[in-house]
Amino acid sequence: MMDIDKEFPKGVLRPELFLGVTSFISARSVAVNLSVAGESSGLHYAGGRYGRGEVGEFVLIEGQQNLLLGRITEVGLREPERRRIRSDYTPTDSLDAIAQVQLLGCVSMHNLGVTAGVDSYPRLGDRVYSAPHRYISLLPVLMERQGEQSSVVLDIGYVGSDFNSVVSVKPERFFGRHCAILGATGGGKSWTTARIVEECLKHKSKIILLDATGEYRGFSGEFIESYRLGGLGSGQSHDDKCSMPPSCFIESDFIALFEPSGKVQGPKLRAAIESLRLAVVCPGLSEGGIINKADKGKDFKLEIQRALFKHARIVQDPSAYFDVSLLTKQIVAECVYDNGDSWGRRNDQDVGWCAALISRINSVMKSPVFDCVFNSDGLVSVTDRIDGFMKSDNRLLRICLGGVGYEYKAREIIANTIGRYLLRKGRDGIFIGSPVVVIVDEAHNFPGKSIGSEDHLSKLDAFEIIAKEGRKYCLNICLATQRPRDITEGVLSQMGTLVVHRLTNDQDRLVVERACGEIDRAASAFLPNLRPGEAAVIGVDFPIPLTVQVRRPNVRPFSDGPDYQNKWTIT
Repeated sequence: MMDIDKEFPKGVLRPELFLGVTSFISARSVAVNLSVAGESSGLHYAGGRYGRGEVGEFVLIEGQQNLLLGRITEVGLREPERRRIRSDYTPTDSLDAIAQVQLLGCVSMHNLGVTAGVDSYPRLGDRVYSAPHRYISLLPVLMERQGEQSSVVLDIGYVGSDFNSVVSVKPERFFGRHCAILGATGGGKSWTTARIVEECLKHKSKIILLDATGEYRGFSGEFIESYRLGGLGSGQSHDDKCSMPPSCFIESDFIALFEPSGKVQGPKLRAAIESLRLAVVCPGLSEGGIINKADKGKDFKLEIQRALFKHARIVQDPSAYFDVSLLTKQIVAECVYDNGDSWGRRNDQDVGWCAALISRINSVMKSPVFDCVFNSDGLVSVTDRIDGFMKSDNRLLRICLGGVGYEYKAREIIANTIGRYLLRKGRDGIFIGSPVVVIVDEAHNFPGKSIGSEDHLSKLDAFEIIAKEGRKYCLNICLATQRPRDITEGVLSQMGTLVVHRLTNDQDRLVVERACGEIDRAASAFLPNLRPGEAAVIGVDFPIPLTVQVRRPNVRPFSDGPDYQNKWTIT
């Protein structure tokens, strides 16, 4: 356990950091008479700057049974004192200012451990001090139960401007209940993601990074694998290309992708898939991989029915393999008259109704956005890459989706397919001996989405299921997004830890409040004003919101905007 006497030989209540005394007490907050409000702002002490009564500052209140941890939310003057503040005002120590302090938790006198909530309130006249930065940085450790400390920690950042006040978090607490990194553009979300990846690489980690745009292509070298799906995006030349074979898709993927409509196309598509699966199991019933039904007598139909019954487990398995390249031909083969005990001639009317479906299937399969799926001969599959990564000593597997187009919901489908494969491996117990964290960048594009027509809607729920049940399989997820409101509340509520950068949108902040019971409106009010790189760490294992300045990563993400100065130079 931490040696408190060694960390704070003079205690945490320092006379140099004295602010004032309590003057009003309620159930959720206290008012403090600031004795130093009128003095020049700021004090430098032990390597850090203290505001001495500034909004956002953490404070310690000297109670009767224990200490109380709080945060200043408001600072103001009594009505008579307001008249003294004029344009010619000079600092003085006689201003009667009041600070409103939100009560966050109790601090044990014995070991300085912190628990959320208030077990005893202060009394009028109790002394209030600025909380030392070093003490605030140790909150993740001090909120742990005895015996939980470990040498495997992630150095996230520091408190205030004090570089020595390091905030270190155990991976179990950061990822153990899933994690989300949230923040508006320019708030530091990408840098935080890169910093976390760097910290994980210091240990024998297993990180799978779904890089939506190639932003993290700077990660390379020892213990790192990088592959790309789709075409060659900007800056992706060093990534090896891999494939996503159709065998990774399930029936609902194909149905949603090909979007059958009406009362004929859907049944014919499903029947064609069933027939092609049967053709794989019973090749003797097919002609060139196709089960032709036109003008077939009762004996052949009976044989097909018997085969379907015998191999029902395989044929009706949504993930069972079939040759998708023969799908359009099989759909035509399904368009026959059904005479009850036999099949008659081809039904040209049904063929006509299926013409649009056949055209769409051909368009999808020939589209460049699906080259990695339908035209990937000779490429190693991404599933084989994942399997190889788990057997290797490598620590980071980066899969770039930057070259996958947006047509036909290609990105969403491919990302969901990867998630579903990881979920299946997790259910098989593959990750028990080596826990895996999947980091999904631009996560608002993936979890909770649906594709397909109204009649044949398919939910892309792989990451949502991972969020709900992946923890017991040692499969955890970390979502990074600038649009929390576009992630379903059900998914976000499963995130045990939230790293929240600046959020200026009211809806985004409201979503965070609803998803995390450990933050209230008083705490979320700070979110729009966080500095770049500054984040509030909130969650089940962080019941007291902790504001951290995230350290700059060594591998800088490629997230800069357009270079107008150089690109628009007049020549």
